Amino acid sequence: MNRLTRYMLKQQFIMMVFVTLGLLCVIWLSQSLRFIEMIVNRGLSVSVFLQLTSLLLPSFLAIILPISLFFVVVFTYNKLIQDRELIVMRSAGLSQWALAKPTLILALLTAAFGYFLTLFYLPYSYQQFKELQFSIRNDFSSVLLQEGSFTDLDGLTVYIREVGQDNELLGILVHDARDPNKQATMMAKNGALVRTENGPRIVLLDGNRQEVNTKDGTMSILYFDRYAVDIAHNAEDPALRYREARERSVSNLLTTMPPDVLPNDIGSFRAEGHDRLLSPLYSIGFASIALAVLVTSSFSRRGQTGRLLFAIAIMIVFQVISITMKNLAAKNPDLVPLMYLNALLPIAGGLYWTFRGPQIRAKAGSRDEVPA
Repeated sequence: MNRLTRYMLKQQFIMMVFVTLGLLCVIWLSQSLRFIEMIVNRGLSVSVFLQLTSLLLPSFLAIILPISLFFVVVFTYNKLIQDRELIVMRSAGLSQWALAKPTLILALLTAAFGYFLTLFYLPYSYQQFKELQFSIRNDFSSVLLQEGSFTDLDGLTVYIREVGQDNELLGILVHDARDPNKQATMMAKNGALVRTENGPRIVLLDGNRQEVNTKDGTMSILYFDRYAVDIAHNAEDPALRYREARERSVSNLLTTMPPDVLPNDIGSFRAEGHDRLLSPLYSIGFASIALAVLVTSSFSRRGQTGRLLFAIAIMIVFQVISITMKNLAAKNPDLVPLMYLNALLPIAGGLYWTFRGPQIRAKAGSRDEVPA
């Protein structure tokens, strides 16, 4: 690796780090809005909030990396063209390979990091996210209970008029629809949320329980001094919780499906496994597209706007097709080869066009363009 390659690789790497962090911060802020209410109104600690939102970042990072690399390559080579440095490099005898080498090295490093995310860290982080979410729902159920509004807890609707001193609950209404054949409504003047070995419970004091018989429509009312409602009655054991596709390893998704996988989910699980194998390749593909459009271009006093828009359009098309093919392959497994074709086509086409050499030449009698 000569000095020029090291210099360009360093510049692109530093720029990519800043671009990736910038995009990641924007996505993190947008996703944090879903949980910020838990801090403001429901008492969730900042440390749990940060842990919850940070565990989502690897899934977004796998998508961001190829896009960040694309824009870094576009910016770098466009600047070289505008400053006519690309002309000087070619005049010094540098080949297409020498000009593209720093970007291809960075693309391979990015793809390798992408495989680390998709094959190892992504299923681990998403599984930790789901387990923490389960813990918040069952061990921190006071976070989910907000005064003055109806809260749905998987078939259990709870209304708290006011939270008094020492977390006393005032004006409680609970509608239990977890068993459709035995729906009941409970009302109490006050109560409290307590934690037990079997999960959190709402203890109702001085109230009544109303239940309608589904057979004859008669209603029975039970008045009580004390009554306990188990909030985590239908919460699954964390060890037996149904694991989503993102929580599973690629080998688990592409080999023989475990018996716990629902038949309707097999197609989407397979598509997720193939997408994990293909998504890091888009780092090389998008970088190849940028190289093909800019490294083979020529200097123009009119600017590179047209070429830049063309490269961005191609990148967007392949990204949209990638998402579309994943959704379609989940319903029709025969479309899986199209997912691989969409990932490999920009690599093959981009590299082929890049190493053909500069194809844009100055027209006879034109002074606007100079071959790069």
